[in-house]
Amino acid sequence: MNKEQVKVKCIGMDEEGKGIVKVKGKEFHVPNLIDGETAVVEISQKRNFVNAKVIRIEEKSKYRVAPKCQYFDKCGGCQLQHLSYEGQAEFKQNSVERLMKQYHKVNKILGMQEPYFYRNKVHSTVAYDGKGKIISGIYEENTHHVISIKECIIQDKRADEIVASILGIMKTYKMKPYDEDTGQGFLRHILVKTGFTSNQIMVVLVVSSQMFPGKNNFIKELLKKHPEITTIVMNINNRQTSAVLGNVEKVLYGKGYIEDTLCGCVFQISPKSFYQINPIQTEVLYNKAIDMAKLKGNEVVIDAYCGIGTISLIVSSKVKNVIGVELNKDAVKDAIKNAKRNKIKNVCFYNDDAGDFMVGLANKKQTVDTVFMDPPRSGSDEKFLSSLVRLAPKQVIYISCNPVTQERDLRYLTKHGYTVNEIQPVDMFPQTKHVESIILMTYCGSREG
Repeated sequence: MNKEQVKVKCIGMDEEGKGIVKVKGKEFHVPNLIDGETAVVEISQKRNFVNAKVIRIEEKSKYRVAPKCQYFDKCGGCQLQHLSYEGQAEFKQNSVERLMKQYHKVNKILGMQEPYFYRNKVHSTVAYDGKGKIISGIYEENTHHVISIKECIIQDKRADEIVASILGIMKTYKMKPYDEDTGQGFLRHILVKTGFTSNQIMVVLVVSSQMFPGKNNFIKELLKKHPEITTIVMNINNRQTSAVLGNVEKVLYGKGYIEDTLCGCVFQISPKSFYQINPIQTEVLYNKAIDMAKLKGNEVVIDAYCGIGTISLIVSSKVKNVIGVELNKDAVKDAIKNAKRNKIKNVCFYNDDAGDFMVGLANKKQTVDTVFMDPPRSGSDEKFLSSLVRLAPKQVIYISCNPVTQERDLRYLTKHGYTVNEIQPVDMFPQTKHVESIILMTYCGSREG
């Protein structure tokens, strides 16, 4: 392996939050390095794999802070903890502006007042450490080696305490963690979901077999330590897969779901439900998106990729009708339950591909005023975008957790009759590289036949 230490000046930061440096005409991306800093970095190369790391910082950025988390260097979950929150906001603002300024001026990012302990969903993998002790944590970046994590500064504190108790009870009942290599052992993962408004807590035990020796005593012990838990679910995943959850579930205690309130609507959250992980900033995000739409009350709205119906139900009181479309059958069932739970009657949910559904509406010459779209990180495909152009709603509110794919989709939409009117970044995931972006577009073309 070739190793070399060089003094460098950081000339920028990439989308991952790594510092960009140039050595002998080659560009390297270095974790834990901030734009403008001077540092000594070590560059090592083994075959085709190149690694760059900071040895020492010689001239610090005004935004550099000591990371609060002891696992920062190992975990990889929070890429920006070495930046002050002001510096994180600037990094994310610049990321969105770099991509979007060609379309419109970008609004100032909406940040979070308390950028810690915000995650309402915690996923912990159970394993043995090198000494045979039961641990839980997350996989080290790019490996299947579990790092023991006892406290995470972006997760709900209650979840960390519950996970620690489960590990203790496992030891008492001689319960073994699942081993990926041998396929032996019982407990694979622990999932904790918390309702920030309701204070309800769900614990999901992901296990390798339906046989749960000492189950009743295990549950009794856990509830004695944590009476705040409102439901416990056993999820059976006996496949050799990287997917966390299996298809079979059994409720061990409580209702098998929790509820939480978002923007005045109550939502049912099951083990498999997708629900935004930062409820405080989700309210900021959705309220801003709806505000950007300037709805008058007589509109027909489509919520594409509607999931469990969050945007559909929140916007329903401000429009005539909402049509929610979602490919995931379980999510649609949850959305229908959520509409009933909130006594909302002007929303219809369809289990369909959103693109196919909109083509069907366009063929029937049905008009839609506004489309809200919040696709996965991969963005939308051309099939969906072309169907959106065919339907030609007067305005589109595009919410994205990945501005890179959002910008790609904007290129298509602006070539096919849409104009960008407003761009709003929102910091949904403080301490991490991720940034959410809302874009308002209006249709200026002629309806395509």
